[in-house]
Amino acid sequence: MTTEQQDRITATPHGFNLSVTSGLQRYSAQHADLTLTTVFQPVFSLSHMRAVGYEGLLRAHDAFDRPVSPLDVFGEAARFGDLLQVDRLAQSLHLENFRLLGAESEWLFLNVHPGTLTEPYHAAALLASLARIGLPPRRVVLEVLEEGPVDLEQLAAAITSFRERGFLIALDDFGAGHVDIGRVWQLNPDIVKLDRNMLLHASHRADMAAALPALVSLLHEAGKLVLVEGVETEHEAQLALACNADFVQGFFFGRPLPGLADAVHVKAVIGEATERYREQTEAHERSMASRLAPYSRALERAAERLAAGEPLGEVCWNFLGLDEAARCFLLDASGRQMGRNVALRVDRAPREARFLPLEDAQGANWLRRPYFRAALAAPDRVHATAPYLSINEALPCVTLSIAVQIDGRLCVLCGDIDWTEN
Repeated sequence: MTTEQQDRITATPHGFNLSVTSGLQRYSAQHADLTLTTVFQPVFSLSHMRAVGYEGLLRAHDAFDRPVSPLDVFGEAARFGDLLQVDRLAQSLHLENFRLLGAESEWLFLNVHPGTLTEPYHAAALLASLARIGLPPRRVVLEVLEEGPVDLEQLAAAITSFRERGFLIALDDFGAGHVDIGRVWQLNPDIVKLDRNMLLHASHRADMAAALPALVSLLHEAGKLVLVEGVETEHEAQLALACNADFVQGFFFGRPLPGLADAVHVKAVIGEATERYREQTEAHERSMASRLAPYSRALERAAERLAAGEPLGEVCWNFLGLDEAARCFLLDASGRQMGRNVALRVDRAPREARFLPLEDAQGANWLRRPYFRAALAAPDRVHATAPYLSINEALPCVTLSIAVQIDGRLCVLCGDIDWTEN
């Protein structure tokens, strides 16, 4: 043992042991008959293409060096009423090992029991640990998971207090059944972590895959950054890219390790995934443009005939004769519908019967719809919406629109297309 290693052991925090494995120094601690230590799960920014943080994860081994699940460690502690003490031990261990990690500016994501924040003794212990190792609060992301009965008002007040000290707050396991959108508004975190269950559902259900970007957009509009957890496959990585997540964690990008992430490898993995995303996005856009082309030509021709003075009921038949065309309708310059929907396909009746109260759209105001605003903003061409849920039948729909002058009045001709992803 070198003199330098002896000096380090002399400076070891009380109750911790320092070991060197494969050139990496790590602290460990004893709890009952278990040896506890830390690994770090990298948190990657998809845009920066590098690790921007590390989540401290507990690893435990029994007296025979067999791995013990962290869930079992905390579960046993909860049964004996020692949960907060073990939670505090894990935090101290992660903090000490993070100091040895050599991260220069990255965050430490630190899992904390709500009681760590709400109970003064444990909160003071956390602050003291940070002060001891010289880690400023701005470098720490406190990951909060609701466990058991929680006074949300007390927790929200504690979170506000810690944020005022400079900490960032993350709400863990969103979508796993523990956290709902109401908790996001009430606890007001800086980062929301989407649970792996959401990825699994999105991987097997097209409607969930389509909803994921909308959820991320909602959280962004509320001022929250979004981290997607548990990304393990190429397909899940593409889902994370497609939903515009800010950060990712998971085996696909990097596994938990005692040391820092391999920056060169990470940049290559994220770069390759991003390039595949670009290729897939461009291919999808080309396919959609090709699919919409005959509908766009038919609607453009209908607009020309409308401008020449032909009635709406006569000009839409070419459009409505296409396989997936649903209806045509005409709006005035204020977005109000002029007349009823024009539809051709009689086989729509059974589906529309359940939505009979919505059948008569005459006088309805579609001012809020993107297809109306787009047509007025650029009146010289046909516009197409992204797929959305039609109010007529609660089915996916794409709407085409084009501005047209009729007897000196500006109007917007619209055509709905039933839309299922090919």
